[in-house]
Amino acid sequence: MIREPATPTLFQRRIYGTVGLTVLVALYLLVGLTAHDPWRGDDARYFGPVLAMLRGESWLFPMLAGQPLTEYPPLYFWTASAFAWLGGSVLPVHGAARLASAFFVALAVFFLARATETLHGRPARTPGALLALGALGLVLHAHETQPLLAVFAMQALVLSGLAEIPGRPLAGSLKAGIGSALAFLAGGFAGLLVTAPLLPLVLLFSRECRTPRASGALLLGLCIALMLAAAWPLALQMLHPELFTLWLRAEWLRLAGPALDARELSELLELAGWFMWPLWPLALWALWRARRTLGALPTMLPVLSGVLALSWLVAGGDLSQARFLLLIPAGALLATAGVTTLRRGAASAFDWFALMSLAVFGVLVWLAWMAQAIGWPPGLARHVARNAPDFALPDGNFQLVAGLAISALWVLLVARLPRSPARAPANWAIGLVMLWCLAVVLLMPWFDHGRSYRSVVASLDIAVRGERSEQPTACIATTGIPDAMRVSMDYFAGLRAQRVSADATPCPLLLVHAERLRPSGRLAPEWETVWEFRRGAGKRQETFRLLRRATP
Repeated sequence: MIREPATPTLFQRRIYGTVGLTVLVALYLLVGLTAHDPWRGDDARYFGPVLAMLRGESWLFPMLAGQPLTEYPPLYFWTASAFAWLGGSVLPVHGAARLASAFFVALAVFFLARATETLHGRPARTPGALLALGALGLVLHAHETQPLLAVFAMQALVLSGLAEIPGRPLAGSLKAGIGSALAFLAGGFAGLLVTAPLLPLVLLFSRECRTPRASGALLLGLCIALMLAAAWPLALQMLHPELFTLWLRAEWLRLAGPALDARELSELLELAGWFMWPLWPLALWALWRARRTLGALPTMLPVLSGVLALSWLVAGGDLSQARFLLLIPAGALLATAGVTTLRRGAASAFDWFALMSLAVFGVLVWLAWMAQAIGWPPGLARHVARNAPDFALPDGNFQLVAGLAISALWVLLVARLPRSPARAPANWAIGLVMLWCLAVVLLMPWFDHGRSYRSVVASLDIAVRGERSEQPTACIATTGIPDAMRVSMDYFAGLRAQRVSADATPCPLLLVHAERLRPSGRLAPEWETVWEFRRGAGKRQETFRLLRRATP
């Protein structure tokens, strides 16, 4: 005789209901967000415009260490600057600025949950939020300074608005139009291209949206999107025409640049495969189930959104991981339809896979910490020591106690999880959040040591001060220095370097990076090394050298 699942208690309904979901989202977004330095890559790079805005250098156009940054309009940087200004007295400035990422991810999860509820009914709301939260590729980017998160949130707003068109055409179209305009203000023409075409496409292909009220509302929403999107470029053209020309040229080069070739398509599929896990198998199942009703809005809307985002990826010719964020909204909406129709065997298989795979990763996190703390296993301990020979574990006892508490809580939550259509995505989301919390507690100090430029800049600052004691006005030129290092120099030490122009520089100091260990002979007749800093190992090894123009 098969036993029916027990009715969830009031405590279980609170823990695994709205309250529990809110706490889970808060843990996911806030743990590990503010406690680390700006890391090399996008995190430090896109902190540069925020720092410039806080210093009053430029509010209308993003600047990076004194140079224009043409990749993104200023919506994300405005938001991050506001958070940094409000929270800078309590948190480090870079940590407070990173709260903007949590804000936009929370908006995206909220609007995707609303969209799934509108399209598939109230029972689909929780699975929709959990699946949007559980996309594997979102984890790291949600905890860095990342402007594409603002586009991601505005995509979700547009989809939520368009999902309301059959029932509330005017309100839904206004939401979609405002969301599309804000997507442009966050991502430029890329943000507009992955959102604005949805309004006429839905009108063209969806029977539910061809009523006179819905058609007029959609056209009104499109006009609102285009008019509001034009506000920032017009203001830029009136106040800073040279920056407008620079931005427009950069946007055109990105739009007209070479697309991905056939050899790169396999790499795109490989990246999307792990980035979108576990959304894509569930999305494919949902498409198979709805193969005879593809014209219905619940299926057509995410399919159109996914096609636009995928077309932008292919046409842009850039396979940076952060760009795959714009595939998540469509994947989450389709996956929600798939998970609610899974057969019992498939749902149980998904449930067990979530448990086992995340448990294995949890064991690997513990092994990595043990390699730092007690030198076991020996091979992993040697790898840790080789990559960070000067790293010292800050507080092993606290990490041990906190890690054990997180692991015990993880086991307890999974064991008490009530059976429901949301059980499999809940297991995955809970496991992913607990795994992230465990990795932050046990491994964050090691990652922060290896990915922050603070120690490099502190050593460089001492060397530059020594040189400036002889030449107080000596400037620094750079060649091959990553933008993340330039921002870190500006943030940690107030050092700004000038780029080498036409293989020449009047500066007596030159900072070079990585493989460019010897400056070009056309820069000056002779250079001598006055400072050198090496860090990392293997492919991640970096070498910085400060060179001084030799006195004839």
